[in-house]
Amino acid sequence: MFLLKTFLYQIHVSLVMPGARDAVAEIEKQKTFLDKTADFLVDKIGRPGFVFLHMAWFALWISINVNLLPFGVFDPFPFGLLTMIVSLEAIFLAIFILISQNRAAQVSDLRSELDYEIDVQAEKRSAEILKLLRTLVHKKRR
Repeated sequence: MFLLKTFLYQIHVSLVMPGARDAVAEIEKQKTFLDKTADFLVDKIGRPGFVFLHMAWFALWISINVNLLPFGVFDPFPFGLLTMIVSLEAIFLAIFILISQNRAAQVSDLRSELDYEIDVQAEKRSAEILKLLRTLVHKKRR
């Protein structure tokens, strides 16, 4: 969906302002490996499958460690190892989400700047057209 919106935005910019710069392309050029990793992970964890995967993982973990499944208990109640793993996962996911949000804010700022530039140039073009129309009307009245 993001790619489609980006594509449509680029078409819009190229039609309205042929010489306008592409904010998304500028940000993409500046992406580091960590930025790309963060964007990839945030894209994956923001889906329902991530929740279902965790629900299944927790159910399996708890089932094994309360002796419902015959695999041997390795993390008895109150599941200290599970708590530590989930806490570490939450820390890292929060960091990746913040990295991705910062990138989205940069893209948004550049798009706003681009929209402003387009608005200014459109205003100039409108003023030129209005001036030409006034000139035509003035000549026609003579």
